[in-house]
Amino acid sequence: MKKVSRSVPSPGDLGIEVIKVPDGATVELDLRLESVMEGVLVTGTAEAPLTGECVRCLEPIERELETDFQELFSYPDADTRTARRDEAGDDAEEEDTLFLEADLFDLEPVLRDAVVLALPLQPVCQDDCPGLCSECGARLADDPDHHHEVTDIRWAALQDFQKSGADQGADENQEK
Repeated sequence: MKKVSRSVPSPGDLGIEVIKVPDGATVELDLRLESVMEGVLVTGTAEAPLTGECVRCLEPIERELETDFQELFSYPDADTRTARRDEAGDDAEEEDTLFLEADLFDLEPVLRDAVVLALPLQPVCQDDCPGLCSECGARLADDPDHHHEVTDIRWAALQDFQKSGADQGADENQEK
């Protein structure tokens, strides 16, 4: 068993549309490498900064992400007698197996899967973020009393009638 701590740059495109690890940001990795019969078991924790935007109000978000992962990297010539495989599922299982290549392993796909699965699908700046006004797009957190006069379309003709009546009354007062 060997423990390793590393700071590595983000491989890029590590996230989803609204939140991600910035390209080139430092990702802290704490790894434990264990030799097992089938290969090398890698257990680790990744810590990375996140940037994105709130899905309700579009304000910028900056957070820290910490996620755990574990993956087995098999030896290319691992003893197949120790592995229990069904004849029908042999191809599917082979596809999911990661292999060591010249005593090296590529941790990027494992890291990408762990980070992307740990991201919030709909990140918010705060749990009770009210979002944006559906009428004008104003940020509701900045003005909690924000509202618009909403008129029922069935009464709109009467509202126009009321405005024209007020205009006529003003004209009559000016004539006197």
